[in-house]
Amino acid sequence: MTKKIILTSCLVGVFVVAKGVCAESNASDAYSQLWNTEVQSQIDLRIEKHRKADGKFEVPVPDGTEVRVEQVSHAFQFGSHIFNFDQLGRDDWNDLYKATFTNLWNSATLPFYWKGMEPEEGAVRYGAGSRDCAEFWNSVCGMSAKEKSQFIEYRRPAPDPLLDFCEKNGISPHGHVMIYPPFHPPWTTNGVDAAVLGKRYERRIRQLGAHYGARIPQWDVVNESVDRSCTMDGPFHDKVCWGRPNLLVPEDYTFRCYQWAQSALPNGVKLAVNDSWRNIYVPFVRTLIDRGAKIDIVGIQMHIFSAQQARKIASGEPCIANGTSWAPKDQIEMLKKLDTLGRPIHLSEITIPAFEDSPEGWAQQAKIARDNYRLWFSWPSIYRITWWNMVDYTFHKESLASGLFTKDMKAKPVYYALDNLINHEWKTLLTVKAKGGKVSFRGFKGCYNLEWKNPDGTSGFKSIEVK
Repeated sequence: MTKKIILTSCLVGVFVVAKGVCAESNASDAYSQLWNTEVQSQIDLRIEKHRKADGKFEVPVPDGTEVRVEQVSHAFQFGSHIFNFDQLGRDDWNDLYKATFTNLWNSATLPFYWKGMEPEEGAVRYGAGSRDCAEFWNSVCGMSAKEKSQFIEYRRPAPDPLLDFCEKNGISPHGHVMIYPPFHPPWTTNGVDAAVLGKRYERRIRQLGAHYGARIPQWDVVNESVDRSCTMDGPFHDKVCWGRPNLLVPEDYTFRCYQWAQSALPNGVKLAVNDSWRNIYVPFVRTLIDRGAKIDIVGIQMHIFSAQQARKIASGEPCIANGTSWAPKDQIEMLKKLDTLGRPIHLSEITIPAFEDSPEGWAQQAKIARDNYRLWFSWPSIYRITWWNMVDYTFHKESLASGLFTKDMKAKPVYYALDNLINHEWKTLLTVKAKGGKVSFRGFKGCYNLEWKNPDGTSGFKSIEVK
């Protein structure tokens, strides 16, 4: 078991207090109006209604015996991608990175990008190679993210060691992604037509299914397969919407990939679709479902990919970031539309950067994250939230201060904000008295330990689950 590291924190009003350093979040009037008392009250009501449950459990003790009730895990899934595993350049940084997963997260997104996993046809990187270890990445410490990207393995560590880590620590893995044409190795398309490429897609999906079976409980089958030029008023019904016209892809490849994945994986494995928000997304997914595609989960990305957008959002200004408005009212309307698909929602890729590397920027990042996590946690159909980059500036194409940690692995206020929600506000810890051989309480859904003292002085213990 990875050594547990605890970083203490608290939140007081809009002040983020971390290790004795206060950073004031000066929320603008416009931002405060968006996240007003009524909005916050509705969030609280939904959390109480949808994330808690009443439980009554038998305990073999006399009436009046005090029973300590401690929640030890969440039913809800909180996580991040785990792409920087053993790649941070120092053993203590790698240890802290892993400890964050055991302290904060109970889920992780694992990288299965075809380009990095099978750079040469037939040479599939399931297990660790010479560059899938801390020693190699420690030796290149000091390289910029752009320099590191010359190594095809960078941020694409071999998946088997990551899966072993997740299984050892009770972390639910999510496979990302089976088919994503922009990140396929060149050999897949060189000198072939769409029909041959389709056979390679099918082989790839069946290889993953044969290797992992039920070990990975859910997969992104395709990623961002809706053509960006498609709109509700545009060529939605044309075949161009079901692929990427600027890339060689098999005809109707999105639908066909779900057919292959369904036949390649055990029945209990969930299949997800993943994309950013556009009005075309819901009818796109609905059409696939109506045609018989096994889509069990709808993934939606929430990325802020520029400091300017982050500043606008922190100021309460209207802002569409990666197709999505971050105003709470607009988010609720989007979630209502996604709910018409009748599928659980995975907030699959969350990027919330600081608008600048400063105490003020970090405090605003923490406040935006806290407000939005509360909204997302309250929404009944959302079951999983995945923060994207845990560490600042670890990928040159996403070179923003969007991590929970600085590039030298110092925890930022946003880490403490999420830790306070996940490990404190949203975990139940109380003492109740037994009556009639039972204890009753209301708590957040998840697993609990009950502990008490028997009349003879011995300790009693019971594990239960609140559903």
